[in-house]
Amino acid sequence: MRCGDFRETYAEDMALFETAFARRAMFAFLAAMMAVPWVASAFWLDVSLRVLIAVVAATGLNILTGFTGQISLGNAAFLAVGAYSTAYLAGHWNLPFPLVIPAAGLITALVGMIFGVPSLRLKGLYLAVATLAAHFVIEFVASHWDSVTGGVNGISIPAAKMGPLVLASDRQLYFLALPVAAGLLLFARNLFRTKVGKAFVAIRDQDISSEVMGVNVFRYKLLSFAVSSFYVGVAGSLLAYQARIISPENFPISVAIDQLGMIIIGGLGSLLGSVFGAVFITLLPELLRLVTGALSTTFPELTTLFASVKMGVFGLAIVLFLIFEPDGMAARWHHIKNYWKLYPFSY
Repeated sequence: MRCGDFRETYAEDMALFETAFARRAMFAFLAAMMAVPWVASAFWLDVSLRVLIAVVAATGLNILTGFTGQISLGNAAFLAVGAYSTAYLAGHWNLPFPLVIPAAGLITALVGMIFGVPSLRLKGLYLAVATLAAHFVIEFVASHWDSVTGGVNGISIPAAKMGPLVLASDRQLYFLALPVAAGLLLFARNLFRTKVGKAFVAIRDQDISSEVMGVNVFRYKLLSFAVSSFYVGVAGSLLAYQARIISPENFPISVAIDQLGMIIIGGLGSLLGSVFGAVFITLLPELLRLVTGALSTTFPELTTLFASVKMGVFGLAIVLFLIFEPDGMAARWHHIKNYWKLYPFSY
């Protein structure tokens, strides 16, 4: 009886998928995801699209915080940069979405690098406060640069288009967001098989030791901010195409807190954790809304208390995960998978 996986070559150890079964399961999962727009209602299609956008943003934050150890509270601001860049490039220059989305990511990457400069001197909570300052700076710019952002009144975004192809509905946008999310996850998976990704992890584990070994700490910290911000900028671009109108109210500081909660609950330093956390945090308020709606006839006060209940459950979920599963949902999944992989000797 075969028990466990045995790698005999370096190529097997570095493979994207550990087994042929894992590869087939991934292709089957993607095929099932492609079928979602044809079977889901308008409500669940909207939720699914928001999940994909959250996966991209959470992956970007996890690259910076989970893999490089740089705490950031600026994700909402970087989402805003990506969204407003999309509004300007698509609305003023009438560019097609294959150019707009990566361009919005690159613009956000440049902004992220600017606010990543303090990472050379600051760590931990001090760096978190520095990135929090980025949120307020970008919020101020978005509220007052009326010619570009529309100010507090907001700005409209044309539908994603490329020649005669127009992606106006959630169903059409889903077929754009799914390959973008899958492609960026694949890129991140490959990134941490390279010298750059291993430098990120070395900085997270011990930045002084990694610098002694020849890692240019400042360069790789800035690069981590750039890569992370690129992901978040792409998520902001997709969000703009879905919302079709954006204003500073779309990017409160609570969005950054939600995304930080995604990687804590899903698992820091795990791409699978980014997916699990994004799904969990995005679905949680929708499930709570369905439950409070069902109980509203018996307990009508639940409707008015929904926001408070949502925040309470969100905070409780984070506390419970930190106590009982500090490594996140991804770690629990690996425990379950390893149990069956080593069965019947999984003791």
